[in-house]
Amino acid sequence: MLLTPNEPKPPMFDEQSGQSHGYLSASGGAITASAQSAPVKIRQLLRAEFAGLHPRLAIARMLLGLLPIHVGGRVRGLVFRLIGFRIGRGTIMAGTPTITCDSDMYNKLAIGTECWINFGCIFDLGAEIRIGNNVSIGHEVLVLTTSHRVGPSRRRAHTPFAEPVSIGSGAWIGSRTTILPGITIGAGAIVASGSVVNDDVAPDTMVAGVPARPVKTLP
Repeated sequence: MLLTPNEPKPPMFDEQSGQSHGYLSASGGAITASAQSAPVKIRQLLRAEFAGLHPRLAIARMLLGLLPIHVGGRVRGLVFRLIGFRIGRGTIMAGTPTITCDSDMYNKLAIGTECWINFGCIFDLGAEIRIGNNVSIGHEVLVLTTSHRVGPSRRRAHTPFAEPVSIGSGAWIGSRTTILPGITIGAGAIVASGSVVNDDVAPDTMVAGVPARPVKTLP
């Protein structure tokens, strides 16, 4: 079969399957579907690998990393406010918290005025974290907004989800507490150190344990 210069070349034919697959390149070589999609796959892989990279936050962490723990606590709050987070006046960060998020992180964290955040804390911003005024957060507190639905035995950590966390004004979160997604901690509440909070905490209530359970009502 003769082709005119402007006529497209026919797709390659697989004699075994009887189906056409791919196209001929200008040099007569086959261009397969996998070769065509390779650049797309590479771009998707790169996006996934670097989705958690936030240049402003990375630069802020490098600069603040020069400060020893318990030095420049108000400076940390100021720098976080300057790069886009909502951090209230008078809030002190004894150390630079670890913040994780794939996208739109600066709209997902709001910390009120006159708060105290000790060193080693981790804020997972898959969804919003709202912290009121005069909140005290101890060492190495982990606030999670993301997790997975339970799946079949071949993969128990199944579909991911994200739910916001709220901590009311005046609350005190003890060291090494873990707060799970979707939790609301009421104003004036206390969470004892080492607790795992998997249910809402009423205002002016002290909870403790794994999982955290009410211990007493506070005056």
